[in-house]
Amino acid sequence: MSKPPADKSLRQIAALPWRLRGGKVEVLLVTSRETKRWVIAKGNLMVDLSDHLAAAQEAYEEAGVQGDISPTAMGTYIYDKRFKDGRAVPCVVDVYPLEVLIQLGSWPELHQRTRQWMSAEEAANSVDEPDLAALIRRLPVGRSRH
Repeated sequence: MSKPPADKSLRQIAALPWRLRGGKVEVLLVTSRETKRWVIAKGNLMVDLSDHLAAAQEAYEEAGVQGDISPTAMGTYIYDKRFKDGRAVPCVVDVYPLEVLIQLGSWPELHQRTRQWMSAEEAANSVDEPDLAALIRRLPVGRSRH
């Protein structure tokens, strides 16, 4: 485990997987491994990948999806990362929207998490972090590769 930065907070990256279905935005949430809360795929920075590509890697590992990820974060949210020894450290998460193009039937954390597509509003109401809920509510509607 690496030491937190001098400001005593950690930094992570996350992908916010989304798709358009019937003209409406849907968001893919996954359960956390420990508490089974609804979250988005997130993880630590990776030395060999840029932040947005690291976020895409987390989406593959945790949610089994691949697609077009924005190189620019749409915002950040903060949560308390809890450690097994009981400590809680504030963690700042940069969130990158990922337009899902491929949903895999098998992925690395298939047996550790549940994934579920939800309307953007339902997803926003399902996460515990108010700043993450706000990011979900302002997903870019109608953004398309074509």
